[in-house]
Amino acid sequence: MLQNPNPTQVMTCVLPHFTKIVNNRSIKTLKPVLFFHSSSTLFSNHNQQPTGAPSPSRIQKLIALQSDPLVAKEIFDLASNSYPNFHHSYATFQTLILKLGRSRHFSLMNSLLSDLKHDRRYTVNPSLFTHIIRMYGDADLPEKALKTFYTILEFNIKPRTKQLNVILEILVSKRSYLRPAFDLFKSAHQYDVSPNVESYNILMRAFCSNGDLSIAYHLFDQMLKRDVVPNVESYRILMQGLCRKSQVNRAMELLEDMLNKGFVPDSLIYTTVLNSLCRKKKLREAYKLLCRMKIKGCNPDIVHYNTVILGFCRENRARDACKVLEDMSSDGCLPNLVSYQTLVGGLCSQGLYDDAKSYLDLMMSKGFSPHVSAWHVLISGLCNVGKIDEACMVLDVMLKSGEAPHVDTWMDVISRICEMEIGRLEEVLKVDIEPYTRIVEAGVDLQEYLVKKGRANAKFKSRTVKEREKNLDLAQLILTKCIM
Repeated sequence: MLQNPNPTQVMTCVLPHFTKIVNNRSIKTLKPVLFFHSSSTLFSNHNQQPTGAPSPSRIQKLIALQSDPLVAKEIFDLASNSYPNFHHSYATFQTLILKLGRSRHFSLMNSLLSDLKHDRRYTVNPSLFTHIIRMYGDADLPEKALKTFYTILEFNIKPRTKQLNVILEILVSKRSYLRPAFDLFKSAHQYDVSPNVESYNILMRAFCSNGDLSIAYHLFDQMLKRDVVPNVESYRILMQGLCRKSQVNRAMELLEDMLNKGFVPDSLIYTTVLNSLCRKKKLREAYKLLCRMKIKGCNPDIVHYNTVILGFCRENRARDACKVLEDMSSDGCLPNLVSYQTLVGGLCSQGLYDDAKSYLDLMMSKGFSPHVSAWHVLISGLCNVGKIDEACMVLDVMLKSGEAPHVDTWMDVISRICEMEIGRLEEVLKVDIEPYTRIVEAGVDLQEYLVKKGRANAKFKSRTVKEREKNLDLAQLILTKCIM
């Protein structure tokens, strides 16, 4: 044992043990270690206070290493209580405050904040409050986040615009706090805080989502009056709000204003406006805007083209949609699966089955696998207009491509075949039907449907008994192969 140790000897003896125990998280043994060097073996005067205080940086490191925030707080308190002249550094306060806040020990965190506020030796970094505001937001405590803004003022610190924006984001995420957010925004200048373009965008987005388009427009106008320059996001937010309200003409005016002021609209702005134009059946304007995009510095992408293709197909203008698809390749944008399937569906809805088949073949030659719905709409359409041979050919291609027809596709083809001559049914058997072309969904219902259709058909009834039995046997054989 050391006798009458000097401060250096105490530091050398005690701190390694202290660090080891803290790292082992044995909180019950912290206090004996801290006071170990105050025993009679170390000091001749039992009332003598410890003199070899650890450095603030060492305590700060020990606290930072702790995963348990309560252990960290115990270290903080023991260090303070064991050495009357010991003072924690600001770094230690900040480390522990953040550790407690992130673990949502907010009462302990606020107690430390109060100590900082009343101790003039410390200069508080404003960024600390930014972290605290975010922690309250993560904990879904918008009221506490708002209160923190006013706590900043109690430290004689000027709040920053960044802190205002963080609070606004937290508040507007709750519809019930939209008004308090707006009130804080309007009173910000009283605290010498100047809202920036992001501040305006946060509120504009919130009011547009809430359906308060007039307030969003007012904020946009106010931004211009206060020499806050809108950015692309500002225009996008307002245009999306206008389009949601079906005010596409005003959105187009805003887009024109944006272009005249030298802004380059982003892809999402064009997508929003194009979609709105198509829904309002303003297809001519949509196509003109699509052609104009490249001139204005934004190359149309696959989403823009597909939006217009879908718009034309919805209005039974599939021929115009074909023109848009042809434009894509010349503009360096290759059609995708959605492009072709939308076009095939649009052509079929207008009875243009030969064109639809051509585009189906084209998409397969490009390496795309049509969805079962694309096959069905074409096969069903061909059956409806009496083109059974063509329908069977498409079905044959579908089966060979490895796709399993939907139950409705089978029912359309087989029911039509049953209405034709028996030879037609024999031809179907030449189709290479594999076990994976399952129609388990059909089951017995499809078999009963087929038999019923066959027996109800006049031509079928006129056949001899032997021919009818052969017809039904062949139909049942198809079913047997399909559900293997």
